Amino acid sequence: VQLVESGGGLVQAGGSLRLSCVASGSIFSINAMGWYRQVPGKQRELVAGISSGGGSTNYADSVKGRFTMSRDNTKNTMYLQMNSLKPEDTAVYYCNAVVTTGWGLDRRPPGSFWGQGTQVTVSS
Repeated sequence: VQLVESGGGLVQAGGSLRLSCVASGSIFSINAMGWYRQVPGKQRELVAGISSGGGSTNYADSVKGRFTMSRDNTKNTMYLQMNSLKPEDTAVYYCNAVVTTGWGLDRRPPGSFWGQGTQVTVSS
């Protein structure tokens, strides 16, 4: 399974970015999905999470009201719409998905997969 992120970049404070993450491979189903971020010297932190059906989301307090996570299960894709960006949102953003792989007798237990990360830089 591969997760490929896109949409990062440089934006001024108050601006917006939309991150995308596409999963590919021998995917039977994708369960929970999430966006994380990490700055140098700090632990990776959860930014937003979404349930398998997309009906339930949760957000870090620091991004509530500004970020919106969604998913399109027909495209094995998750999104993170980031509005009113602040310099403290600067980080490498990673997508994560819990994926059940394989078909029939090759079905495997769910595993956690990560994207390669995309840099988001917010200038003041």
